[in-house]
Amino acid sequence: MNPARSWTMLLLAATLVAIWGCEPQKPAGPQKQRQEQTPQQTQEPTAKPATGGDKMTLTIESPAFKHNGSIPAKYTDDGEDISPPLTWSNAPEGTKEFALICDDPDAPLTTWVHWVIYKIPASATGLPENVARSESLAEPAGALQGKNSWKKIGYGGPAPPRGEHRYFFKLYALDTALDASAGLKKKELLKAMEGHILAEAELMGRYKR
Repeated sequence: MNPARSWTMLLLAATLVAIWGCEPQKPAGPQKQRQEQTPQQTQEPTAKPATGGDKMTLTIESPAFKHNGSIPAKYTDDGEDISPPLTWSNAPEGTKEFALICDDPDAPLTTWVHWVIYKIPASATGLPENVARSESLAEPAGALQGKNSWKKIGYGGPAPPRGEHRYFFKLYALDTALDASAGLKKKELLKAMEGHILAEAELMGRYKR
């Protein structure tokens, strides 16, 4: 091989190595951090069960209608608009009080609250027909009533604007006597019951216009 040509090739190789060595390095791109986006949802407050409670034993029913059955017009805005009779059984050991909420999740825009009643004594096994619309009750003794979605004390019967709606009578057995005054709203009662629910039971009736 021609010595001059060999020298030229070596010089070219050295030049290329020098150029590569001086080429600026591209900065590493920032790592993308994946974050799960949890959409914010507006939920109704729910009561937290008390430790050791049994949520499967408590039962509630009505002699006026069966679970998933039709509520007689007598207990609606189309009739006498009085509260239906309710009975319950199998309260868990340690029950100090009961509370009950009746609401309609099928109402337009928001769940409509029909009844809020609490501080029902543990000795009670139900509520009579036509509970008085007063803040405090003589029967059952010591029970208090809160405000419904009409902002009135006591029971307000089904009055759906159209179609068939479901009405849930939710009974709660509590492990404490609530420190609460009359006139609570559903949200306030649920907050007061947090951590004190031993058992829950539910009766659902339907009404259609």
